[in-house]
Amino acid sequence: MTTVKKFALLAILGSLLGTTLAACNTVEGAGQDVQAGGRAIERGADNVQKKM
Repeated sequence: MTTVKKFALLAILGSLLGTTLAACNTVEGAGQDVQAGGRAIERGADNVQKKM
C-alpha cells in the first residue's frame, strides 16, 4: 500500500471516529433534555395533586 493510500485511509477513519463521537454527545444531550422535561412535568403533576 502506498503512502498516499495509507494517509487517505487514516484520514477517512479519523473523520468517521470524530463524527461518531460528536453524534454520541448529541444523543446524550438530547436524552438529558428529555429527562429534564420529564422531571418538570412530574413536578407540575405533584403540585396539582397537592392542591386537590
